[in-house]
Amino acid sequence: MAASSPEGVPETQDGKRRQFGNRFLSDPARVFHYNAWDNVEWSEEQAAAAERKVQENSSQRVCPEKQVDYEVNAHKYWNDFYKIHENGFFKDRHWLFTEFPELAPSHNPLADLPLESQKHEEHRSGEDGPGWTSEPHGCSCTGHGCDTQVPPVEETVTQKLGHLAICADEFPGSSATYRILEVGCGVGNTVFPILQTNNNPNLFVYCCDFSATAIELVKTNSEYDPSRCFAFVHDLCDEDQSYPMPKDSLDVIVLIFVLSAIVPDKMQKAINRLSGLLKPGGVMLLRDYGRYDMAQLRFKKGQCLSGNFYVRGDGTRVYFFTQDELDALFTAAGLEKVQNLVDRRLQVNRGKQLTMYRVWIQCKYSKPLLPTANGEVSTPHAT
Repeated sequence: MAASSPEGVPETQDGKRRQFGNRFLSDPARVFHYNAWDNVEWSEEQAAAAERKVQENSSQRVCPEKQVDYEVNAHKYWNDFYKIHENGFFKDRHWLFTEFPELAPSHNPLADLPLESQKHEEHRSGEDGPGWTSEPHGCSCTGHGCDTQVPPVEETVTQKLGHLAICADEFPGSSATYRILEVGCGVGNTVFPILQTNNNPNLFVYCCDFSATAIELVKTNSEYDPSRCFAFVHDLCDEDQSYPMPKDSLDVIVLIFVLSAIVPDKMQKAINRLSGLLKPGGVMLLRDYGRYDMAQLRFKKGQCLSGNFYVRGDGTRVYFFTQDELDALFTAAGLEKVQNLVDRRLQVNRGKQLTMYRVWIQCKYSKPLLPTANGEVSTPHAT
């Protein structure tokens, strides 16, 4: 198996990674033959045990004073995380091109659109993932009134964005015809594979993160090309911060293990703002933690902030979703469901003879197309 292929993920004969759901454990005696098994069904006993574990580790909550600290100083905890790990914590997410073809260079987003809609568009081409050892982190956000000193690089970028006059004719990437934004980009494990794989001169990629340290690591990476990419510091929850592109300008927005890192009661407004950036027909792609994932069951008493929302030992936070919760967030933002799937995966440490049950949710929601001449609107097929 190629080194770039995530552990436990089968490949096709041409070396490409298959979508999840292609390796099934039919014989429990073979559980340690591979590193991972897809679409593993949970027994009623296993599901009940997971629910009991969550009730147990949620019975003692973090005190209000500490909760305020984790919110107000969230940027500090994420900066510290990236200062420690730099760009060595996560693997590049090449699997995204299989799960989300919208990010692949061969993707033609106009293929499924009505002809009436096509004439209004220019031609465009086109966990975390399955690594069992790493627990993905996303960007977080801070509350207002933070009294912690902001690093100079974050202050500079934020000031520039705050005074940036966004217009339809002049903004970073304004000449591109296919635009992708990754929110919570970290050190570029999604952005750089996109840029490396897609040489389309009409593609422009934006990436933002709450951590100024992470953005600095992106900009100093040898693969960073300002003519094809624009990286900036951004607080997903700060409604006063501007995005460096106008509304209705993006084809794809990517949220990979990032929404789970913000306070639940701020999620809806964050998704609403992002939805406004999508073009009609544009899509929002998400992969994030699902309810009863191994990571949730491993938390101890005293780490729970609120229902299904926890703080890690390093001060970063994580929420564990259900499909219905995510569907409610996206549909309330005016988006339509294309995909909303649970990826239940059994990951295996064959050396230590350990089994680990992971639960991720993968979503794709689209912005409704503008009505055509006959008043019809195309609705994507939902799964």
